[in-house]
Amino acid sequence: MPIWVRRHLAALRLLLVLTVIVGIGYPLAVWAVTFLPGLHGRAEGSMVEAGGHTIGSRLIGQPFTAAGGGALRQYFQSRPSAAGSGYDPMASGGSNLGPEDIVDTLPRNPADKAAEIRARTARDSLLTQVCSRSRAVGALEGVSGARPFCTPGGVGAVLSVIGPRDRFGKVTDPVRVVSRNEQCGVVARPFLATYEGVTVECARRGENYSPGVIVAVRGGAPARPMVPADAVTASGSGLDPHISPEFARLQASRIARTRGVPERKVRQLIDDSEEGRALGFLGAPRVNVLLLNIELDARYPFRE
Repeated sequence: MPIWVRRHLAALRLLLVLTVIVGIGYPLAVWAVTFLPGLHGRAEGSMVEAGGHTIGSRLIGQPFTAAGGGALRQYFQSRPSAAGSGYDPMASGGSNLGPEDIVDTLPRNPADKAAEIRARTARDSLLTQVCSRSRAVGALEGVSGARPFCTPGGVGAVLSVIGPRDRFGKVTDPVRVVSRNEQCGVVARPFLATYEGVTVECARRGENYSPGVIVAVRGGAPARPMVPADAVTASGSGLDPHISPEFARLQASRIARTRGVPERKVRQLIDDSEEGRALGFLGAPRVNVLLLNIELDARYPFRE
């Protein structure tokens, strides 16, 4: 046979051999390994059953909210999620917003802000997201949701200071100060009355504040807020099924009242459900929210 035919036949034989090995043999070998004791459940997604039904996975978080999106008061709440509309395995990921993302994009119509955020004509900065979540958690749990660099209204406490600057870029004599994340028509007055003797204004959509220097105002919130960090920030995957024991204990009082049981029993349940660090030194102690809520229902059923 001509040499070019022999070469093509050799390539074809190699293709067939590799197809059998890599395309059939290897997948079958991996599939067979998943049936070894201790691995099958994990290979199937570590699914969790209760009452004869599959209700979730140990590995993927889920919200415990009512149809309107409000928290179900009888259950422990998960941390926020930036995966799709929340805990979407097909859209796993974080928000990609960093610590310098502190200025909001204001909506045209403040009354329809949520729709504009979905349409991406408005956007809350990472700071405002943290502030609003902290305020909401504080209201739900009956504690202060105050955090550094947050206004009492739950947005980022950020000013645009306009005026002449020195050679280092610092404004030496402010002539105008605007609270960038507090929109006129939404707030009666900004969180700060004056800044360096200049009256603070609320922000208006469409106005150009780029000549100003952005200044974040810490405020009087404690350095260690009552609402823990994992209650107001999403995980990198958006699918984390765990919360910190501190966040779980913050919710104990509400759950005890809602279910009509002593708070000490709910706290004991949290202690019993706490998972230690991986391998004894990796990560932080945590609580699986789904498993905790299942055990909560088993021990202290909710009666409306």
